[in-house]
Amino acid sequence: MNDCILELKNLYVDYKTDKGFFGGKQTIHAVNGVNLKIRKGEILAIAGESGCGKSTLAKTIIRLENPTKGEIIFNNQDLLKMNSKELKKSRKNIQMIFQNPYASLDPKMKIYDTLKEPLKINTDLSDEEIKKIIEDTACKVGLDKECLNLYPHEFSGGQRQRIAIARALVLNPQFILADEPVSALDVSIQAQIINLLKELKENYNLTFMLITHDLSVIKYLADRVAIMYLGEIIEIGTVDDIFYNPKHPYTKALLSAVPEINNHKEKILLKGELPSPSALPKGCKFHTRCPQILDKCKENLPSITNINQNHCVKCFLYEN
Repeated sequence: MNDCILELKNLYVDYKTDKGFFGGKQTIHAVNGVNLKIRKGEILAIAGESGCGKSTLAKTIIRLENPTKGEIIFNNQDLLKMNSKELKKSRKNIQMIFQNPYASLDPKMKIYDTLKEPLKINTDLSDEEIKKIIEDTACKVGLDKECLNLYPHEFSGGQRQRIAIARALVLNPQFILADEPVSALDVSIQAQIINLLKELKENYNLTFMLITHDLSVIKYLADRVAIMYLGEIIEIGTVDDIFYNPKHPYTKALLSAVPEINNHKEKILLKGELPSPSALPKGCKFHTRCPQILDKCKENLPSITNINQNHCVKCFLYEN
């Protein structure tokens, strides 16, 4: 039985932008040949520095951005080959939780109307059926029915994120993209939302792609982790594989930067700045900052090496 709900094949996203004062155009390579499979019922986390392409990848999956080339296979159908009617139908099953819970909610709409809108657009349910779904969904995310008649500005940040989660859940989707769902919240509220996401996943068998740079959130929530660098997936494995047996030098550097009480591990300091996505290095994209660079890294692209059944890495250090 195929347990894969979403598969990305050789996905690229490029942008053409102005160079500025001197004119001309330049190409921003945001996503570079991503191949990825997400299994039903799991939380797959995408981790990496700001600017590595995590959010662009999520927006491309939900078709808020158009890829340059590649395939996005959802439930065995390529989203990029669908017409507008087919795409609208598929969007009921793919929803997104955005980073800023206030900016993603219409300040002029009451919460009830915000949750009602996707149901009106995507279903033929009666007003009474819609009301029941909205109230049940609000209850799932810990909101009282009395809250539904209020506006977004009348809620705290944590409550607004619960509303955003309710909006993602109201169509009973199969797959949810969560883009930095707690980064805009206070630490105490973050814990509530993280626990809510974990509870929803376990109780309703939801599948999540979690976009975040917070490795502690990943360690608590995720089943598998994909490490992204300059638009490429350079290592992927289970949480235990990545946190306790990391292979790629970049993954090791990320993990060494996580502050922990009584942590005496040596910090790995990367030299240089993250290269511009408009001027990608030749060869391995990480070689300009890698502390374990080999001669061939400067000219050649490493292939993917399997460490075990669930763990693979894109690095010359592990090629046979």
